[in-house]
Amino acid sequence: MSKAQELIKKEGLVGMIVTDPYNMRHISGFRGGEGALYISATQQVLITDSRYTEQAEKESDFTIVQEHRGHTREQIFAECLEKEEGTLAIGYEDQSMLCSQFDKMKKALPVKEWVPMGGKVDVLRRIKTAEEIEYLAQAEHIGDVAFSRILDFLKPGVSELEVAAELEYQMKKAGAEDLGFNTIIASGLNSSMPHAIPGRKKLEAGDFVTMDFGCKYEGYCSDMTRTVVIGKANDKQKEIYNVVLEAQLAGLAAVKAGKTGKEVDKAARDIITKAGYGDCFGHSLGHSVGLFIHEKPGLAPSDETVLQAGMIETVEPGIYVPGFGGVRIEDMVLVTETGCRNLTGSPKEQIGRAHV
Repeated sequence: MSKAQELIKKEGLVGMIVTDPYNMRHISGFRGGEGALYISATQQVLITDSRYTEQAEKESDFTIVQEHRGHTREQIFAECLEKEEGTLAIGYEDQSMLCSQFDKMKKALPVKEWVPMGGKVDVLRRIKTAEEIEYLAQAEHIGDVAFSRILDFLKPGVSELEVAAELEYQMKKAGAEDLGFNTIIASGLNSSMPHAIPGRKKLEAGDFVTMDFGCKYEGYCSDMTRTVVIGKANDKQKEIYNVVLEAQLAGLAAVKAGKTGKEVDKAARDIITKAGYGDCFGHSLGHSVGLFIHEKPGLAPSDETVLQAGMIETVEPGIYVPGFGGVRIEDMVLVTETGCRNLTGSPKEQIGRAHV
């Protein structure tokens, strides 16, 4: 019995419809993203269209059924339900399904009870398998390679857009199949914006340059952030950088199976607050990573989730001072029973052109 079938049994359902592309991939192996799954104790059906049927047959051991105008998704679901016994209680992914899609299903299918699954299907992805950990580690290694190659590219006169393009090129050259998310390059005053969009601004001597980037390998994401200074850092830059670094190291040291996300966040946040920059650290310390870049659980002041061995988390404190600039340092780690395994190998104590 698969984990998805165990969930169906636990929830007292006859079957479940899965539409989230990441959950479809995790449960069935299908990477196309277009379609839906019907799962029950006796059926595992993958519905997709003619663009993806050959791919689905290669990637998944589910029964593949092609949808088209004469054989719609709702008709295929109805055929699946005809094979079931008992009261038709069917789970669905209310957090990813459009209201219009759900209304269409409600009208077409003889379901007695529709059960919203919330994030329960997502939970199946939290603990990574050995194979998934290998893919995540390789994705992060590709980021390390790209970072080592970008340092000599950083110089006055180069634009943020050019840095982003070069970093993305280097990730692809090192084996990335895609980006994990939109690359963030924030220089000078722009670095006080945690998720600044790369623009035409050119790097200048004395600029902070924050680079937050990641790629995908076999569908799994990487995530890392490094901040450097073009040329020589001033005393204020050194102060802020060293506070963030101390907080990041404290966060890494706090990660361990059995700890809550709230406890790990506090270990890093307290250092930034004590240094007088508490109001300049507005986001959470980290998040889980997998097939999607931002997964749960997180390392946040409100997250009471207990970390378990096999989870992946980022540790990424930052200080952002409007009118001055900002620093973020981020590693991606595997939670273990005794602590964590850092999957990020790029240096951060002294980085290329940054002397902090």
